Amino acid sequence: MRENNIPQNEDQWKEKLTPEQYHILREKGTEAPGTGALLHEKREGTYTCAACGNELFASDAKFESGTGWPSFDQALPGAVEFIEDSSHGMHRTEVVCSRCRGHLGHVFDDGPESTGKRYCMNSVCLDLKPKE
Repeated sequence: MRENNIPQNEDQWKEKLTPEQYHILREKGTEAPGTGALLHEKREGTYTCAACGNELFASDAKFESGTGWPSFDQALPGAVEFIEDSSHGMHRTEVVCSRCRGHLGHVFDDGPESTGKRYCMNSVCLDLKPKE
């Protein structure tokens, strides 16, 4: 593994991640709506990538979207990258971690007025680093 502790091959990813994390982060899966541990999380802090620790979202960007997945209206600057996604007969924009390129979810243009964005993320891809 490199200095930043990011696995260099799929065998290393499988050792580092749980089977569910591997399926979503590396195989672009999704967790069932309403099942994520962070869906109703209210503590202040920073949401990080569960695969590499990259800081992704501030807790004050989180909002209740009613979709069944944790939703944010903006990512931290430079934290994520976007990939056009035409899988499953839909046209969406995939959101990946800018450090490890792990699949996090998708972003939609139906969020709050402040940004108009809804980053619909899989809980299993995130960790919360609580504010001290």
